[in-house]
Amino acid sequence: MKNPAKPFILNAACLVFCLLYLFPAYIVLVNSFKNRAELYENILALPKTFSFQYYADAMGRMNFLSALGNSFFVTVISIFFIVVFSSMCAWMLVRENNRISKLIFMIFVVTMLIPFQTLMMPLMQVMGGIHDKLGIPMVDTLGALVYMNIGFGASMAVFLYHGFIKSVPVSLEEAAIIDGCNKFQVFWHIVFPILKPVTVTVMVLDVIWIWNDYLLPSLVLTSKAHRTIPLSTASFFGEFTIQWNMAMAGLMLTIIPVVLFYLFSQKYIIKGVAAGAVK
Repeated sequence: MKNPAKPFILNAACLVFCLLYLFPAYIVLVNSFKNRAELYENILALPKTFSFQYYADAMGRMNFLSALGNSFFVTVISIFFIVVFSSMCAWMLVRENNRISKLIFMIFVVTMLIPFQTLMMPLMQVMGGIHDKLGIPMVDTLGALVYMNIGFGASMAVFLYHGFIKSVPVSLEEAAIIDGCNKFQVFWHIVFPILKPVTVTVMVLDVIWIWNDYLLPSLVLTSKAHRTIPLSTASFFGEFTIQWNMAMAGLMLTIIPVVLFYLFSQKYIIKGVAAGAVK
């Protein structure tokens, strides 16, 4: 006999886990409206008065509009090229299906396992060598950061696209070729529209990664004019003092764009990951 209390217990457990997961977000939100005295008195309590003064102060301290523009530029351009290059690369690797294509795909997969921290010093030495020998600015430019993001984001994107493209019938491409399409037209007019779920998945995962990335921009960008949002929020954490209330307000300003983007595209995430990574 089915236990009628079982669904209630499962739902209650899920609710408890969700509340525990969202608890840090609650801490950041409520403390972004408090002054320093209220914050140190009780971090869990609601603020006595709700004022956006600390948000205004945080925006001025962060040079928010400039940092927001830099983050948008780096994120959008990086994701555009990651999607274009990775989807074309994965399609060719799937359709060629020979030893060389399999080897190249395995190289992409293996590079996903290499920690970025092991590449930090060699990467900056190579970028410095490119600047010295070729005269191409690879440090303290947004273009250089975009270039590196493309390289580091290609492996996962190719992996997801590769699995998804296997489910695309070859007969569709053959029919398009019979109708007179070349390879370029076959991919962009026939194959790429079918890749919408996995494309949105790649975009969401890369937006979360690139928007919140601190380590790589901190190595590449040195001037205040080129700072992204994560680098700007670091200005609240001094060597001897931390302005927690303004820092909380700055962190809220940082995560709001990512949360909005995620809410609008979340329905594609599970579908794209399941279809791309499991197959």
